[in-house]
Amino acid sequence: MRLDKGRVIFDGDPIHHLPPHRIAQQGFVRTFQVARVLSRLSVLENMLLAAPKQTGENFLQLWLQPGQVRREEQENRDRAWEILASVGLAAKAQDYAGALSGGQRKLLEMARALMAQPKLVLLDEPAAGVNPTLIGQICEHILTWNRNGISFLIIEHNMDVIMSLCDRVWVLAQGRNLADGTPAEIQQNPEVLAAYLGK
Repeated sequence: MRLDKGRVIFDGDPIHHLPPHRIAQQGFVRTFQVARVLSRLSVLENMLLAAPKQTGENFLQLWLQPGQVRREEQENRDRAWEILASVGLAAKAQDYAGALSGGQRKLLEMARALMAQPKLVLLDEPAAGVNPTLIGQICEHILTWNRNGISFLIIEHNMDVIMSLCDRVWVLAQGRNLADGTPAEIQQNPEVLAAYLGK
């Protein structure tokens, strides 16, 4: 969908005119409410596809810089294994991604986003359809990655998740910004309570 007015600025540069792959190259990646994985590729192959700026993607460079291509492939493989281990999916690395559970697919999608070396990750309903234990694990991963310098913009209906992860919260209702503030302020906001909690 094309925007009809305004601009989208990311890291000081306009991105609203860029195609999705160029936005991702700028360091802004996203996940989906229903995790999207390449089902007939392995978990590891899903990860390797997300590695940015691969010399081997250029046909000519395959012949001119074969050593560089091999080094990058090994570095990307090592990084993929490291990230998969951090989210508990290393044992599934050679399995088809389509064989993963819904929660594991969410973890894979988030791990694949990290392979792109993002500055900002948009998470669309990371807790949707996920059991409470796995929700806790996902939240811990998000906090760890955030401490390591990655920012997150989270769209989520699970208020426990939002309150545990976010420094600032925006509440949308019927297409408008109903309120914004710290989690504590949002929990006490009468408009939010009336709109979402029926109080």
